Amino acid sequence: MTFRIGRRHRAGAAPERRWAVAAPMAVNAIASGISASTTLLVAWGVSAAEFGRFTLVLSIALIVTVGMVMSLHFVMYQELPRSRPEEHRALITTALLSTLVLGAVLALAGLLAAPVLTAVLGVDLRTLCLALALSLAMAVNYLTESFLRGLRRYALTSGLKVAVALVYLGGSAYFLLVLGVEDVDWYLLALIGTNLLFALVSAVGYRIDPRLWSRALARSLYRHGAYLTALGALTAVLFGVDVIFLNHWAEPAEVGVYSIYNNFPKRLLGVVLADGIGLVLLPTLAVMDTSTALRRIGRLSPAVFAATAVLSFTASAVFFLLLRDEYPYSFGLMALSALGIGAHTVFNVYSAALSMDGVRGAKVLITALSAAAAPVLACQVVLIAWQGLVGGLVAFILSNLVLAAAVVVVSARAYRAGAPSTRHPEVSR
Repeated sequence: MTFRIGRRHRAGAAPERRWAVAAPMAVNAIASGISASTTLLVAWGVSAAEFGRFTLVLSIALIVTVGMVMSLHFVMYQELPRSRPEEHRALITTALLSTLVLGAVLALAGLLAAPVLTAVLGVDLRTLCLALALSLAMAVNYLTESFLRGLRRYALTSGLKVAVALVYLGGSAYFLLVLGVEDVDWYLLALIGTNLLFALVSAVGYRIDPRLWSRALARSLYRHGAYLTALGALTAVLFGVDVIFLNHWAEPAEVGVYSIYNNFPKRLLGVVLADGIGLVLLPTLAVMDTSTALRRIGRLSPAVFAATAVLSFTASAVFFLLLRDEYPYSFGLMALSALGIGAHTVFNVYSAALSMDGVRGAKVLITALSAAAAPVLACQVVLIAWQGLVGGLVAFILSNLVLAAAVVVVSARAYRAGAPSTRHPEVSR
């Protein structure tokens, strides 16, 4: 097989009917709601301390996943819509097999380094093992989902997401309501299993051929994803270590309460953005001029902030009524959480636009996040050590405002005098 710098086969797909876009977005929003309901069910069924452990495992897994997937899912979002159909199978095969090998190697390395990692993270060996297993399952899940989205199989993606979300909800409900299981490990195992389940069933939407795996293509994919991986590592640390800090300075139950008031709505709206709007947004941004996208985002940012903040506050006020007394029903905590979610959503939208501009956009984001990293982490350490749960919520607001401002300033300088972006495949094949 000959590898080369390919030209974009076409400027974009033919316009789809509105219902063909709107329906998958709505179905993915339903899937997000089901996943959120499962999280609330787990929080309701186990103690706040156990739910804090659930969140700690997930936070560690999200950081480790960056090293396992190496941003190949973002590369697929960009390259599959731009590449020719005959190139799809080689791209998918090389990305999947490479990720499986790398993920297994990193998981094994994590186990061998367990004495050091458990001491640094303040966790036991069981928690570390669950985090490593979850990170590998999530890496494969992210990648296989990107195959479907990159191929614009939106209806299939949304249908599978709903089905797997229902399986996770049903399994968790059975553990809790029928078996009376209050050990959070069972729910973590169920989460690992459903991530792997999606990866398996998603194979109906694409084809792999191990004979098409290519070392040259793998190098090209990883080289293209290197900047996005650095970006992903920065983002994972900046938005993941708050739980680790809180686990160090606060009681386990406080970690669980923080997870409900901050991590739960953050992940819910993040999933809605990625699985609903992002189902079409990311492939669209992959072929859209970035300067134009940034200008539009800037105009819409106040509305995005307000809408997501109101949605977060409203959802919290309704859903948190269902929780037990271990989780205080506090409008003050809800308001702090809502403000943080609004700022975080704006940051995520800017990040999505820049991430889809390939290496140039990734460099802009890395520059902005690197410049803001020290004050953001210092803010988290000081406020969490001082005020615990409340300090963490305030730190989340300030962190997102600082990061969003840094992105706006750096991207304005980078795209101010540049010509409109012309999107070509950046992967040699």
